Amino acid sequence: MNITTDGNNTRMLNKVPQVTVFFWIIKILATTVGETAADFLNVNLNLGLTGTSLVMGVLLLAFLVAQMDARKYVPWRYWSTVVLLSIFGTLMTDNLVDNFGVTLQMTTAVFGIALMATFAGWFASERTLSIHSIVTARRELFYWAAILFTFALGTATGDLAAEGMHLGYASAALISGGLIAAVTVAYYVFKINAVVAFWIAYVLTRPFGASCGDFLSQPAASGGAGLGTVSTSALFLVAIVGLVTYLSATHKTLNGQPS
Repeated sequence: MNITTDGNNTRMLNKVPQVTVFFWIIKILATTVGETAADFLNVNLNLGLTGTSLVMGVLLLAFLVAQMDARKYVPWRYWSTVVLLSIFGTLMTDNLVDNFGVTLQMTTAVFGIALMATFAGWFASERTLSIHSIVTARRELFYWAAILFTFALGTATGDLAAEGMHLGYASAALISGGLIAAVTVAYYVFKINAVVAFWIAYVLTRPFGASCGDFLSQPAASGGAGLGTVSTSALFLVAIVGLVTYLSATHKTLNGQPS
C-alpha cells in the first residue's frame, strides 16, 4: 500500500477518486439526492428539521469516521459520505432559513465566507488545495469541511435564485448549468488553473443538482414536474448505487485504472 509517515501525520494512498465524467455524474446525482432526501425526511416522514438534522448528523459522523479510517479510496465509503454530506449541507441551510429566520442572501454570504476560510486554512497549512494529494488525515479533514460548505453554499444560492429571485427551478438549473459549461470551456480552451476550475465547478454542481431535484420533485403548482420526493430520491439513489457497485465490482477507480 506504500504508506509512509511524515512526522506525526501518517501518509496514505490518495483517498479521492480521479476526476472524470463518472465523478461528475455521481456527484450531481448525490447533490440531487441531498436536496430531495432532506425534504423527504423532513416533510414526508414528519421528522421536522431538527429531528432530521439529528438523525443525519449521527449517520454522517459514523460514515465520516469509517471514511477517515480507510487508508485508500473505497468507492462505497467515499460516495456514501458525499451523499450524507449533501443531505446535511442542505439541512444546514434549511435550518438557518426556516428555523432561525436568516435570509437566503445572508445564508449565502455566511457559507461563502466559511468556504473561503476553509480554503485559506487548508492552503496555509498544506500549501495546496489539490484533491490529488489527499494523503494525510489533516488534508482529508480540510477536504471534507470544504465539501460540506460547498453543499450548504450551493443549496443557499440555488434557493436564492429559484425562490428568492423568483426565477423558478428550471431557470435556476439552466443558469447554473450554463455557468458549469463556461467553466468547462475556460479550463479546456483557455487553460485556467485546474484546482480553481475544479472547485468552482464543484460549487456550481450543487445549485444545479438541487434545482434539478426541486424541479423534478415539487408539484406542478410550484413550478415542478410533480414526481415527488420519494420517487425522485429513489431514482437517483438507485443510479448512484448502480454506478458505485459497477466501479467496485470491476475493481476500477473513476479513471478506469486498477484501484
